[in-house]
Amino acid sequence: MAVRETAALSAIRDRGRRVRGFWQRITGGFELEQLWEQFLSEARASYGLFSHDVDWDEIDREPSRWKRPFRISWALFQAMLMKLTPARRILLLLAIVVVLIPADVHIGGGLTRVSVSWFGAVLLFLILTLELADRVTMKRDLEIAREIQQWLVPAKPPDVPGIDIAFATRPQNTVAGDCYDAFLRPLNAAGREPLVIAVADVAGKSVPAALLMATFQASLRALAGTSATLEENVSGLDRYARAHNLEGRRFTTAFIAEIDPHSVAMRYVNAGHNAPILMRASHAAERLESGGPPLGLPLFRGAEPQYDCGSIQLGQGDLLFVFTDGVIDAVNEDGDEFGETRLLGLLRDLPQGTAADMRDCIMKELNSFVGEARQQDDITCLLLSVAATRT
Repeated sequence: MAVRETAALSAIRDRGRRVRGFWQRITGGFELEQLWEQFLSEARASYGLFSHDVDWDEIDREPSRWKRPFRISWALFQAMLMKLTPARRILLLLAIVVVLIPADVHIGGGLTRVSVSWFGAVLLFLILTLELADRVTMKRDLEIAREIQQWLVPAKPPDVPGIDIAFATRPQNTVAGDCYDAFLRPLNAAGREPLVIAVADVAGKSVPAALLMATFQASLRALAGTSATLEENVSGLDRYARAHNLEGRRFTTAFIAEIDPHSVAMRYVNAGHNAPILMRASHAAERLESGGPPLGLPLFRGAEPQYDCGSIQLGQGDLLFVFTDGVIDAVNEDGDEFGETRLLGLLRDLPQGTAADMRDCIMKELNSFVGEARQQDDITCLLLSVAATRT
């Protein structure tokens, strides 16, 4: 008797473990509150996607406020329907019609007697299966693209005595239109290898922006391998970006700098990018704005743009923070932006440490501010700190 009870209890515990394991796989380890927040975030994003195709001006002209919700629902349904392939649109409409047939309508007889509405459920499941297969295939391809993109950017910065560099990037989607780079140019006439740092942002998101960013970065590396000056390299990048700007629909903002590793003097060009923040050891903040327009804009009156090169002397204990607009434009659940004022305050209060430590502190603060809100743009930053004591 005791043996049977022990076996029964063991079977119950084993069943409980399997149920808990299944639930963990389904939920991904998230709590119910986190799942609900994720659902709301995804629902808002989906609504935003479909609402772009709705003619809201026409709906606003509807005089009857009782008809307006039905007009909105119908418009959103049509927007969703048109996202499907023609064959799947027909299947979805057929499934809806069949589901609406009264449940007491059956086909067959005896053991094979089945409610017609079940066929509607089968059709809906079929559409879901097809859409899921497309999503899995696309996600797999995007993951491969993301791996390639990660190979293109440096895993670690070059080793330059007295200069500490760290970077972080987080795409809004699987792949990003942002990039960062840090590398040494060939020996110059003074027998030194200048350090090049760059942060760039292609207008747009996802795959098109990521493809253009990959070619932009390859061009930057190729031009930097020549004996051309920084200004000449930037002009060359502008010509390349203009030749591949998809008829003026894509441009690139970029901050590119060249640092003498011995004197720590920096020359830079800001091509329409967010002005980086140079936080001096004294906590005085400077903005680096010298440069010109974004790369790849159509020519104005046939004249190529001119890019001014700024010069600045870095000092011991200085911190340079280069970032894309995804950092300051990040919003929380209340719709408040992170903003430059908050960023400046954060940089002034950063605890001393390595560039990686300071980067982690900034990203942690940014994540804490955003909370569960959906990321609106790619986020990329590069930190460069000059050692407090240099030999």
